[in-house]
This record gives sequence, structure tokens and C-alpha cells, in this order.
Amino acid sequence: MPRLDKVALVTGSSKGIGRAIAIKLAKDGFDLVINYRSNGDVAREVGLLCESFGVKVLVVKADVTRPDEVEAMMSQVIEEFGKLDVLVNNAGITKDSLVLRMSLEDFTQVVDANLNSAFNCSKEAVKYMMKKRSGSIVNITSIVGLRGNAGQVNYSASKAGLIGMTKSLAKEFASRSIRVNAVAPGFIETDMTGKLKDDVIEELKKSIPLKRLGNVEDIANMVSFLAKDDSSYITGQVISVDGGMNI
Repeated sequence: MPRLDKVALVTGSSKGIGRAIAIKLAKDGFDLVINYRSNGDVAREVGLLCESFGVKVLVVKADVTRPDEVEAMMSQVIEEFGKLDVLVNNAGITKDSLVLRMSLEDFTQVVDANLNSAFNCSKEAVKYMMKKRSGSIVNITSIVGLRGNAGQVNYSASKAGLIGMTKSLAKEFASRSIRVNAVAPGFIETDMTGKLKDDVIEELKKSIPLKRLGNVEDIANMVSFLAKDDSSYITGQVISVDGGMNI
């Protein structure tokens, strides 16, 4: 795949869904910015893998919950590439618990990592996208942001907030040809679901019309579509990639 002369930044891209998104975008010809918060060795490995597809890669450490670190990261991106075409807000955490056992700290940390981080990154990214009057922002929300889930009040609230942010940003920046969409994964095979017992997995599959868990490439493929000009008339949408759970 030839390089597209487009630059994509994927937050939290050292593992899981973020890693798969970065690799897919690299395969499709995007120059990549790999963002990580703590595991530099793993992030650099992802960077080397992406470079093997013939694209340029910048690996940047930044805590995206901190506006000052996000601003510094964006400055590095512009210094290195001169522009930013695509932002994928993927970074996030979980701290699951029933609400009566959930501390305020657990609630606010999840909202900060999943929702406030997307605000910080989007606010900085659009400054550069507005100048060139083009860009695509893709927010990784979740099926639980649409349906809710017991034991995940903090996570569900953060992901539902991302959906509202997606639609509002899409309205604000459509006149500048900046598109903003969200992808809502269902149950995906990751390290997180890998910790579940087999009987729990089988029960989950029963609730999915396609009768299987998704894989990280399923999400990456949709993000790549929304990042590219193939989706130039799509904005403000929340696309579920969930095997039919939200029918």
C-alpha cells in the first residue's frame, strides 16, 4: 500500500484495540503517531512494526488526561510532520464495581481517562485541522455507552459522554470539513475478556446474534474506513461493531 501523505495519531496505541488500529492505519499508508502513557518498550515495538509497512512513525509519551502534555505532544507532531489529518481517541481504562462500592476517585479517574482525555486531544487537534480545512476524528466509545451495564457506571457514563461529544463536535466543525464519528465496540477478544471464565464467555456469545466475540481487527477496519476519504460524507455517527448486540 503506498503512503497516503496523511498523518494519524492514535492515543493509547501500545496494546489492544489501539495497537490494532495503529497497525491497520500503517498498512493503509498513514504515517503514524503512537501515543503511550507508561509502557515505552511496548509502544516502540508497535512503532517498529508500523514502520515495516513503509510509513513514518513517531512514538510519543503523553498522559492525555493532562492538557499540558497533550499540547506538548501535538507540538511534536506538527514539528515532525507539519500537519495532523486523523485523531483516534482510543485511550481509556476500566475500574469496575457496583455503584455502592465504587469510590468517587474510581468514578472520576475513569471519566478523566476516557472522556476528558478525548476533549483535551480533540481541542488541540482541531486547531491544526481548521487551518487546512480537513480532518477526521474517531472516538472509541462502547456498546455500554449505548446500553449501560451493571457494575460499570463510571465506564458507561464516560462512553455515553463520548457519544454526546462526538455529535456536538461534528456539528461545530462540519463547516470546516472536519468529520467526527464514533465506533462502539461490543465484546472484543482482548486481554480484558481473556481473563473471563469459559462459561462466562459462552453466556456472552448467547447474547450476540453472530454468536461470537469480535476481534480487534474488526474495530480497526471500521476506524480505518472512517479515517479515509472513502467516508467523506459521514459525520456525527455512532457505528456499532458488536455482532448485532444493539439491534
